[in-house]
Formats: sequence, structure tokens, C-alpha cells
Amino acid sequence: MITISAFADEIGPSLDVQMDTCEANGVKCIDVRGIEGRNVSQLTLEEAAELKRRMDDRGFRVPCIGSPIGKINVSDDFAEHLELLRHCCRVAHAFGTDRVRIFSFYPSPGEDILDQRDAVMERMAAMVGVAEAEDAVLLHENEKAIYGATPAGVRDLFGTIRSARLKGIFDPANYVEEDVAPYDDGWAKGLAELTDWFHVKDKVPGQKACVPAGQGHGQFAEIFADVKKRGWSGYATLEPHLRAAEQFSGFTGPDMFAQAVEAFRGVLNAAGLEYS
Repeated sequence: MITISAFADEIGPSLDVQMDTCEANGVKCIDVRGIEGRNVSQLTLEEAAELKRRMDDRGFRVPCIGSPIGKINVSDDFAEHLELLRHCCRVAHAFGTDRVRIFSFYPSPGEDILDQRDAVMERMAAMVGVAEAEDAVLLHENEKAIYGATPAGVRDLFGTIRSARLKGIFDPANYVEEDVAPYDDGWAKGLAELTDWFHVKDKVPGQKACVPAGQGHGQFAEIFADVKKRGWSGYATLEPHLRAAEQFSGFTGPDMFAQAVEAFRGVLNAAGLEYS
């Protein structure tokens, strides 16, 4: 069973509009990333609890929060960043989840992130330590240009940091950005076993915005046919980026969000997968 969630700030900043649009399209889970123009990491615990109450009243669940943790240069102030992670773990609990999306660092200016492997692993291990102390689970996304941007980087991360507190997100469009064939070079070469979650967006090389699932080079048909064979079950979070795809944000809008939902359901239907 695939449970569909969404980064609903792709619809717009208002929580009410986010919920209205998701509900109209049969999506009842939201991975909170931005509300009223504020990132989830900026919310107080009291604000998170009040937002959860509003979402509970509408029957929405929060499977994961979309934190910006690890989306900094590896040489930036890490002690401060660890404290922000600790806060994000507590915000996640206020929303009723223990899942926190993270990244694995950009290089220092003028450096190659592959040459900074030891610093990355040291910081990732410290982040896992915070997750253990805060009873949280970190979900690593293969974002463009970070250490874990490629299948090799992801395999190295999970081969080095072996913890039930660190799990993997598979984002096909981000692999396309790295000139990686998501199924051929990633999913079929060890990443299927490391994937706990999907982010759903697709990409055509050279185009700024993304395209609906199955309409780009993300190999969605191949991936989800294999998901069916494996009996994989879990969350797939829509992050369509159909109008804008920036380093720290994306935008789709209410009308194109419906296209994103329809396209992904088409992928799931073609694979014979059940979903909710």
C-alpha cells in the first residue's frame, strides 16, 4: 500500500488553502514544510500544536516534517545547526510524528564535497545521535549537489552510518538533475533496499521546472513496477515543483497540484499498486 502525502506549501502558504486543495484531490496527509510563509523549523512547539489541532479537526495527518537540516555548507556553524535539529525533532513530535526530512551538506566554498567525506560522516553521526536522544527518525533526501546526491554517496552514507534512526528518501527528479538514471543507476543498484520513503517529482534535463510523475526522465514506470514486485509499502510525498523549482523551495499552485496527483495515481494504477 502506498500512502500519498504532500508538501502542501507547493499549493500556497495558507494552511486552509493547503487543506482545501489536498482534500479536493483526495490527499489527507501533509508533510509540513511551510505554513503562512514560515518554514517548519521556525515554528514554536505551541504553534505546531495549534496547527496540529486545526489539521486534526479536518482529519489530516502529518507523516513527516520537511526540515532544512543538513542543507548548509559542511563548514557552517554545526553546533547551532544541531540545536535546530533538536528543535525540529520536538516540532515533529508536536505534529504527531517522529520523522524529520534531512540532507547531507553542501561543500565548503571552492571545495568538492567528496573531498570532505570525513566531515560529512562526523556530522551525520552527530545528527543521528540527536535523533536517538529525541526519539526521532531522520529521512535523508538525495538533494542535488550534497554528499548524498548520487547513488554512490547514498550507499556510502548508509554503509557508514548504520542506525535505525537514519532512513532513505528516493527522489527520482533529483537523480535526473545529477545525470543519474534513477532506476538503472540507483534503484536497481542497491537503493531499493535503502529506501523508506519517496518524494514524487519528475524532471526533463534542461528544463527549470519539473513535470508530472511519469512525464520526464525519472523512470517512474520501472521503479513502481519493481515496487509492486517487492511488495514495498510506505509513503510517497508529492513535491511537484511544476511552476518553480528553487534551491530551498518549489511552487505548483492549486490547479497544477491536481495534475500532479492525477499523474502519480496514473503511475500507481499502471503498476497495479494499491494506494490511499
